Amino acid sequence: MGGQPLYLEPRLEARLRSLLDSPDLLHTLADALGSPLNLVVPDQLADNLQQFRSVYGKHHLVGQVFLAHKANRSSALLRRLAATDAGVDVASLEELQHALGAGLTPDRITATGPKNPEFLWLAARTSVTVSLDTRGELDQLATLVRKYALPRVRILLRLSGFEASGVRVLSRRSRFGTPVGELDPLLEAVERHADVADLVGVAYHLDTTSLTEKATALEGCLRVLEECRSRGLRPRAVDIGGGFGVNYLADGGQWERYTTELTEAVLGTRPPLTYGGHGYGLRSEAGTVRGTLGLYPAHRPVAGAHYLDELLAHPAASFDGRPLAALLLEHLYDLHTEPGRALLDQCGLTLTKVLEVRDQEAGGPPAQDREAGGPLAVRLAAKADDVALEEHGVLMDPVVVPRNPAGAGVGPATGTAPVAVHLFGSRCLESDLITRRTVFLPRRPEPGDLLVFANTAGYCMDFHATRAQHQPVARKVAAWQEGDTWRWCLDDQYWPTTPVGGAQ
Repeated sequence: MGGQPLYLEPRLEARLRSLLDSPDLLHTLADALGSPLNLVVPDQLADNLQQFRSVYGKHHLVGQVFLAHKANRSSALLRRLAATDAGVDVASLEELQHALGAGLTPDRITATGPKNPEFLWLAARTSVTVSLDTRGELDQLATLVRKYALPRVRILLRLSGFEASGVRVLSRRSRFGTPVGELDPLLEAVERHADVADLVGVAYHLDTTSLTEKATALEGCLRVLEECRSRGLRPRAVDIGGGFGVNYLADGGQWERYTTELTEAVLGTRPPLTYGGHGYGLRSEAGTVRGTLGLYPAHRPVAGAHYLDELLAHPAASFDGRPLAALLLEHLYDLHTEPGRALLDQCGLTLTKVLEVRDQEAGGPPAQDREAGGPLAVRLAAKADDVALEEHGVLMDPVVVPRNPAGAGVGPATGTAPVAVHLFGSRCLESDLITRRTVFLPRRPEPGDLLVFANTAGYCMDFHATRAQHQPVARKVAAWQEGDTWRWCLDDQYWPTTPVGGAQ
């Protein structure tokens, strides 16, 4: 494959590493519950929350950390969250019902996203805070509250289209929120509905990794809060959404090397690195690379709580360059955050069983894309949407967990040398690729082995899962440690009070 293997080794913290060092447990779970199988680690969620809380403490800020529910459907994770002081951000009627049933009280729930009347009614009936995207949504909510004599509801105004001093529009467009240029009629509607809606703050949602864009939005929210106060309104919070990121890879050098060599492969100056020459958004035109690399920056030294820390320390140009945290503190504003991926960092694994390993003499990449002795075809007992890393642009190697560690590498078909593989799913579609990337593994996998994908709890477990071809979606289990022993139960059987014993 044109040189040394291009590994993209996953970053593994203590809990996930300990699970991967428990091959008997992993194989027992996969044998009993099927492949693919999702495994979540609820206690890691509590640890991640403490990291975010420590940043709040460093900047002397108060406010709530809301887990973005849409990042994972797990009941175990949500129930573990309920045992902390954090909250949850729900974006559908069903998520709201799930949160209430898991033990989250209404004061710890915020409702966001597109809303139907049923969602709005239950949110208002239970006194959940509602984040509103438009004036029409506010009018609809107010109508429901009056018609059904519901309690006065707490609301946030979600905004978009922020501008920075000297820059026309710095933050990218979003379909969520009202442009700040349309603030006046929105605030007039708030004043008109003051008898049924209490404005508690403003919010924004930006789908970007750019710290500068997020800082511009937060600075814009602070200006909006000043405008609200000048009108006699008394908002007291700003919700900055999520998007704090995750560092998926252990080695930044591997990421730099891979992206560099991917560019060379697109240009044709080295052998292909993907199935069928896929370029992840890059293409070659007359010897020049065109397009944009459509991948998540899988190695991010500043991510999660550290990203929040840097955002709060960012200077606000329109407030004499003072740090954003200082401005929040000075006005005694609460800071709300909605991490999804970041709060679920290191909270889960996806187990997949190897069904078949073969040379790609037929049915593989076009001949011009394949070298003699090129990538092996590895078929897994999973569908591409069961392991949705690539759907989110995340490139990361799976970990091989041999069925028979003592005999690994024994026999004429096996070996301990690194191999290149293409990972295929179990559907009868050419497009059912677990990863389009040629994956390098430290040894040849064999049928019965497990390929374990690390750190999949945030969006990559079940956000895209389907029942195509009547194949079931992955089952889910929760695992926790008691001393040196791992215990487990089915996801929906886990509660923070789960005793030793049960399904393990």
